[in-house]
Amino acid sequence: MARRTRDPQAEARALTPFGRHVRRLRAARGLQLKHMAAHLGVSSAYLSALERGERGRPTFTLVQGTIHYFGVIWDEADELQRLAELSDPAPRIPAAAAGPDAVLLANRLAREIGGLDAGRVEAMLAILDGIPATPDAAAELDGPGTSGSNPSRSGAPAPSRDPSPDQDSN
Repeated sequence: MARRTRDPQAEARALTPFGRHVRRLRAARGLQLKHMAAHLGVSSAYLSALERGERGRPTFTLVQGTIHYFGVIWDEADELQRLAELSDPAPRIPAAAAGPDAVLLANRLAREIGGLDAGRVEAMLAILDGIPATPDAAAELDGPGTSGSNPSRSGAPAPSRDPSPDQDSN
């Protein structure tokens, strides 16, 4: 039987924002997934699948247990809760009320998200966050003949976002 080779980059891409943050917290503290799962009263397989977005968004109870497990408070606890809310692996986008262009955008994004490279995803997130993307990435999204600025940016301070995926392991 051929042995599967491990692809850390593919594994990092498969993580949800909540899962990536939890893995980083575990790695920084030298903790193992199986011990965390036991503390939370779930199986290691379930916790790993939850991190990878194969089990839906984490429940409030699981997020609170995670916060307690790591002993985090205030801003870091709020960040874990925020990341959990943004970790639905199959989000629904109710675009109809926003008009036909919004419906087109939602459908194109759903169809094409798997083919976007990391740079384009980051540029799109920067637009949504209201923070400037790199000039090249913003120009690429704005299209040819533009200066790289997007008039739809609000200029409001961006919420913090978990950094790009890395190669953390269980």
